[in-house]
Amino acid sequence: MQSYTIGQAARLLGVSPDTARRWADAGRVATHRDESGRRLIDGRDLAAFSVEIAQSGGEDEASYTSARNAFPGIVTAIKLGDVAAQVEIQAGPHRLVSLLTREAVEELGLEVGMQATARVKSTSVHIDRT
Repeated sequence: MQSYTIGQAARLLGVSPDTARRWADAGRVATHRDESGRRLIDGRDLAAFSVEIAQSGGEDEASYTSARNAFPGIVTAIKLGDVAAQVEIQAGPHRLVSLLTREAVEELGLEVGMQATARVKSTSVHIDRT
């Protein structure tokens, strides 16, 4: 499972690293240390926390804009059917949902807790693994 540094988590949540650090210090999101002593957040924990923050309206709410309609974020849910799949990404305060083939999800190796970028064109959302 992928883990994220405090800085990476802050970028995905659309807040400052200081805010993410305060949340971790307060126990709002669990952290662990790697072999070099850096604090890391498990991808699944970060995914759940990002949904919690978005649903509560966030703290220190920062504006979040997309460049060229790209929304970098974290995969928060995947629903696989026999042929189709639904992928949810939390990109700062934005929740994006994409319907794509199961094959595409498997080829991208998407899992809850990993980084991904939703690209929006008209009414379509495309997922890039990052």
